[in-house]
Amino acid sequence: MTAIENKAAARKQRAAKIVKRLHGKTIVLVGIMGCGKSTVGRRLAQYLSLPFVDADAEIEVAADRSISEIFAEHGEAYFREGERRVIARLLQEGPQVLATGGGAFMNDETRGNIKNNGISVWMRAELPIIMARVRKRPTRPLLQTADPEATMKKLMSEREPIYAQADMTIWSRDVSHEAVMEEILQALEHNLPPLTPAETETEQTDGSES
Repeated sequence: MTAIENKAAARKQRAAKIVKRLHGKTIVLVGIMGCGKSTVGRRLAQYLSLPFVDADAEIEVAADRSISEIFAEHGEAYFREGERRVIARLLQEGPQVLATGGGAFMNDETRGNIKNNGISVWMRAELPIIMARVRKRPTRPLLQTADPEATMKKLMSEREPIYAQADMTIWSRDVSHEAVMEEILQALEHNLPPLTPAETETEQTDGSES
């Protein structure tokens, strides 16, 4: 095989091993808005050959309304209830990569469902990076305030102790999406339960037949 083919084969083998160690669970990306859950999540799903699901997009489909419209017409409490139901349903459909909205992990029931059916990864980011990103999309309902940066600081101070309950944490820095994805892959390799001897033997047998 050529060097390129060897690299592709090693990447495929690495991805397959990570997916096997998920044992059917969903990789759930959590964190404040603007931390890169959707953009990095799509790349992660592609690398692992798993479906990518954006919880906010699924909520919009279920409600036949945009998130902004749901907030405007019914308020945040109504939105959060729909979010809870949609994520509970999605968690039954793993393995996959699921990007959640910034407030989803605050719900006790949702956190419990994620604990039972998923592997949670907190994509942590610093305030300046978050603000630079969210300013590119000024339609976010929770930032429709006189001082969006002060609002964001408050949200981060309230939510970060809860995000810290995630199974693992990586820093979403001002680097390429691929670099952040690689940090998630390494965190998964380091933290996921190891394969059992029987699973390892099966994997080696599969590899020898390919």
